Amino acid sequence: MKVLALNCGSSSVKCQLFETSLEEMEANRDRQLGRVSVERIGTPDALVRSEKGESKRPVAEHCEAIEIAVSLLAEGLDGKREIEAIGHRVVHGGERFSAPVELDDAAAREIEELNDLAPLHNPENLKGFRAARDVLPHARHVAVFDTAFHQTLPPKAYVYGLPDAVWRRHKVRRYGFHGSSHRYVAYRYAQIHGFARDYKLITCHLGNGCSMCAVDKGQSVDTSMGCTPLEGLMMGTRSGDIDAGAVLHIMAQEQLTAQEMDVLLNRRSGLAGLSMASNDMRTLLELCQRGHAAARLAVDAFCYRAKKYLGAYHAVLNGCDAVIFTGGMGENAPAIRAGICDSLEALGIGIDRDRNEAAAGVEANISAQGARVEVWVIPTDEGLVIARDTLLTLAERHDRQQE
Repeated sequence: MKVLALNCGSSSVKCQLFETSLEEMEANRDRQLGRVSVERIGTPDALVRSEKGESKRPVAEHCEAIEIAVSLLAEGLDGKREIEAIGHRVVHGGERFSAPVELDDAAAREIEELNDLAPLHNPENLKGFRAARDVLPHARHVAVFDTAFHQTLPPKAYVYGLPDAVWRRHKVRRYGFHGSSHRYVAYRYAQIHGFARDYKLITCHLGNGCSMCAVDKGQSVDTSMGCTPLEGLMMGTRSGDIDAGAVLHIMAQEQLTAQEMDVLLNRRSGLAGLSMASNDMRTLLELCQRGHAAARLAVDAFCYRAKKYLGAYHAVLNGCDAVIFTGGMGENAPAIRAGICDSLEALGIGIDRDRNEAAAGVEANISAQGARVEVWVIPTDEGLVIARDTLLTLAERHDRQQE
């Protein structure tokens, strides 16, 4: 089966096309046939990237972007009808969705009810579903939720110290995100080691959005993002952890509405806000080399916050076998990996300077010689997880219909 994995954002579409089957998945032989991304949707110079290169063209809206992506991916096929299924990344499944689900109008309406918990993401994910349905009307659709991997969190890890009736009424609890990424790299680490035993892992997904996860025996037991993707680590434009009292104080002093405060915390904070320069870590590291004090503070604060979570999850797991870095920053920023792992010898964590510097976007063991805890760089493949979950969901649906 040819499955399209689709990640739709507010102004971007990322597509990966896979050839997979239950047998190929079991043997780890499923193949990526191509990938296409369209960025800056809604502008006259939208950027289209594929294996053939990149180009700029006007792209008015998401349906047009998906049409462009599908046309490029279908060039090696006998037409678009070969794409039988589409797996959609959906950020928030709440308590309602603990596993992937076939996506239709009824499921989409239920997902829309969760928009308040992920206002920056869920509406865009559903926009992608409706656009893809127009482009490939014959295909079946599956929603794969970022939150699903974290459904194994115990209550003591997901509750906040709120009145019981309040948190239950409004479903305010820790859900966690980046589930497909944390799940993939944890699985891949076990696969590299021949599934010799159960592992305790700390997985670090560091991109424009950042989260960490404590994984025990392949299951998430704690994670840094919370009820929304705003909690936890400092991120590109998101504040991460902040005293709730400080939020109320700023709202009162600045006379901000809830919506304005949301914009401040989600779009104007994090690395961009603290550095007053950029949300891109590459830019900030270059500025640090030129003595930019605010950039230096932002980078140091980012690494310090991540180090605190790493230590916390080491305690939660009662020791760990490996720390895994993934995501655009985790895979390609040796200085950030070094900053996070510095001075953790007491926990058995250390990295080799040369191995770390050489590891850019490739799978690598960067552990220091003799360190008790391995440190790895493992490039994530959320698209593969989405494609496999799509295949399994449709196969299970077919089996139920045959009973």
